[in-house]
Amino acid sequence: MSVAAMYPGTFDPITLGHEDLVKRSVRVFDRVVIAIAADTGSKAPMFDLDERVELARSALAGIDGVEVTSYEGLTVDFARENDLSVIIRGLRAVSDFEYEFQLATMNRHLTDEVETVFLTPPESYTFISSSLVREIASLGGDVSEFVSPKVKEALLERLGRR
Repeated sequence: MSVAAMYPGTFDPITLGHEDLVKRSVRVFDRVVIAIAADTGSKAPMFDLDERVELARSALAGIDGVEVTSYEGLTVDFARENDLSVIIRGLRAVSDFEYEFQLATMNRHLTDEVETVFLTPPESYTFISSSLVREIASLGGDVSEFVSPKVKEALLERLGRR
């Protein structure tokens, strides 16, 4: 039985923590769709949707079984429309759990056709988040340890440091 999953998020920008989760996900699922959300809620993204998609494609190039796309609307609707039976979510810390648990429970309430699976990162990535990467970069810090070279280049260019 073929099982396809989606890893949704804003990926603003995609980090090495995200990449690690994707690499581990393709060992479990036959197909993993990185679904980049058009709606970022209250967040004002540094990169527009097309840029976030392109950066993710660049960072994940060469990983078999991975597709990168964007979507609008409810995550569970996108999953159902694309025959994706699993939503992958990362849990970096206990503080992530309450929000992610609430989200998974709501998604299960909206449909019983899609399950949520949680993956935890290795210790070396537990502290990395897109928002911290953006903040470090905007304050002139080196983000080389947290993002791929293409993403670092895009951050520096966006911040006028290139």
